[in-house]
This record gives sequence, structure tokens and C-alpha cells, in this order.
Amino acid sequence: MSYPVDRRGFLRVSGVAAATAALGLASCTSDESGPVTLSWWDYFTLDNFQPGMNRLIKDIEAGVPDVRIERRSFPFAELERQITLGAISGDLPDLAIVDNVSMNTLGASRLLADLTSRVEKWGQADEYYKGPWSGCQVGGKTLGIPNNSNCLALYFNTRMLKSAGVEPPTTWDELAVAAQKLTSGDRYGLALSAIKTEEGVFQFLPFLWQAGGDLDSFSTYGATALTFLDELIAKGSLSEQCVGWTQQDVNTRFLNQRAAMQINGPWQIPTLKEADFDWNVVALPRDKEAATCLGGENWVVMANSKHVDKVWEVLEYTQRPSVLVPYLVSFGELPARKDLADRGSWASDPALRLFLSQLPLARPRQYGAHYAEASQAVAEAEQAVLAGSASPAAAARTAAGKIDKALGEQ
Repeated sequence: MSYPVDRRGFLRVSGVAAATAALGLASCTSDESGPVTLSWWDYFTLDNFQPGMNRLIKDIEAGVPDVRIERRSFPFAELERQITLGAISGDLPDLAIVDNVSMNTLGASRLLADLTSRVEKWGQADEYYKGPWSGCQVGGKTLGIPNNSNCLALYFNTRMLKSAGVEPPTTWDELAVAAQKLTSGDRYGLALSAIKTEEGVFQFLPFLWQAGGDLDSFSTYGATALTFLDELIAKGSLSEQCVGWTQQDVNTRFLNQRAAMQINGPWQIPTLKEADFDWNVVALPRDKEAATCLGGENWVVMANSKHVDKVWEVLEYTQRPSVLVPYLVSFGELPARKDLADRGSWASDPALRLFLSQLPLARPRQYGAHYAEASQAVAEAEQAVLAGSASPAAAARTAAGKIDKALGEQ
């Protein structure tokens, strides 16, 4: 997610970054014949991530000559801010793993090294799915390499659907009918996250895209998407409490069988495998077109690094199947590379294969430096409609004005 500094601070960071970038590019030709210690930042602080991350680092240190990794982890909400503020303090890593949405802010700040010529020489860009690769492109330059990918799909309780005589929905109309039939007592037909953060926007954007629109046509198609969700609440098929639910809250409700269907990502599969009921997953139901939202992380290199060439060696090494597949499996993530589709746990797990099949449709949230303001406007609109304080049309018009202003400031 994006956590912007104030505009004056951002401009100051950009100015510092421009100077440090020049120094960093000049340093790329420095002698790196001796051992090099690379500083690496990420936000994978949870215990379950540590075995896979430690293995990856040991693999890199063993496989890339004369490299040692010095890793530092921050809470998810702090990493991007630390990077932007680090341009002022001079405390920046050589490389980092960042949320793909951070490419909006960081890509415009001149903090990231341009990897375009290295990628062209490497010749493997075509091995990546379009969405993950597009998420690394900013201003015609390649500013990152996909680390992993995920997207959203529709989970359902197989017994509940069978008992209600409902087939897994494939369209909005079918979803609305199914959700209503599956609602009973304190059980809702559908659960999703509409919280007032990027998490909620991540789940809303597919509805906007499925309606045939985008942020630049939010007044029209945003209203369509908001109306659909508002009608689900009006019919009792979706709880209005979803305005406060994270995606983890949604999954908990599904696990407790208080929701027959949920919109969520593949990171929930390990927990769902412990459920005492059968479930399955299908693509998100479509309206005018099929769409899902791209999640995941990217590798980035700091422009002021004194070891850009050596960092690039590390990135190349991490993309080898023998290195990348075990790493992704340990994290429960999906590959951004098409040539890995038949390797790893996703090759045999039907649920993971479903998510993998949706990656060609997954769209990145690549809207420029002021995406955070646009995203906030979307979140406010959804909150207003689902909480009953504004009509879909009025909320969409208000949001569209803010979105147009934000995207017009690029």
C-alpha cells in the first residue's frame, strides 16, 4: 500500500533522490571485485515467513560470488515511509521487496534505479505475466522485478451451495441470486472487505473493472459497482459490517460458516485447509468483462546504491527456478513467471491453480504518484454508500472529482 509523505516532504525527497541517483549511477562502474555486503529491506516480519526468507538469503550468499546480505524488516505500514525518509537521512538499502502498489509513489520519486538496459540484455521479460510485469513499469522504464504475485477469487462452502441448489456464480446476476439464496439466520451469502484502507480498495476495484470502467470513468462505472454492492446489503445478502472488515476478518467469518461465499486471496489457503468443511474456489463473477486485482511484491534497487551491478546479479539469481520455486512455496505465494506454471505446489493444488489461471487477467494498481489520494476517494465513496449516508450516484460523483484531481497532478 502507499503511505504518502506530505507534498512538500515528497518534493524534498524527490530532489534529494535526483542527486543521489546521479551518484548511484556513477558508482555502478566502481570496482566490486572484493566481498560486498548488500543492505536489504522488506516487511516480512511474521514468524511464518522467516524460514523461507532465511533460506533464500543463504542460497543467495552461496550462489552469488562475494555477496553477503544484511537484512532489515519493518512493519508493513512503515517500509515505504522509511524508504522515502531515508532519501533525506541517507539511510537507504541497496535493494528492497516492496508492495506492488508502492511503485506508484516510489516510481515517481527518483529513488529507484532504472533497470531497463539490464532487463533488455537479460532477455526474460516475456516470461512474466502481463499484470505483474506491467506493475514494474513506470514512465517507460523498468524500475523493478516481480517478486511474487496473488489476486482475488471467490471461495464457497460446497455443502451450503449444494443444500441451497446453487451453482458457483459466474456473473453478477448469478452472484446476487446465489448470495440471497444462501443467506439464512446469522449467515450471510457473501462476505468481502470494504474497510477504509487500500485493503478495501483492492477488493472494490475488480467490481469497477468488471463493470467496464476504470478510475478515469468513476462517475459512471463507479456508480454501477457501488449500486451492485449496495443492493446486496439492501437485500441482506452482505453485512453492512463489511465496512470494518479486513480480508482476515472476512476469512474468519467464512471459516466460522457465517458466510457461504467470500472474496479473498490465495494466502488464506493454508488456514482454509484446516477447516472442518469442504470448500472450493472459482474466478470472480463477471459483469461486462472478467477482472481481478493484482497483489504481491516487487524487487526494487535503490538508485544511490554503490553496488547496483552486484544487486542485479542477486536479482537475476533469485529468478532461477531452482531458487524461486522453493521460496514461493515456503511463502504460499504464486509465481509471476509463466514458465513456472507447472512447477511448485501450485502445479498440483486445484485451488492454487485457479488463482494462477487468473493472473493473466489480474490488473496492477498502476496509476501514478498520486494514486494514494485517488484510492482514498474510492474508499470514502464505498464507505458512504454501504453505510447508507450517500447514494451510489452521489458518492461516485464526489469521488470522481477527487480522483480526477489526483490523477491530473501526475
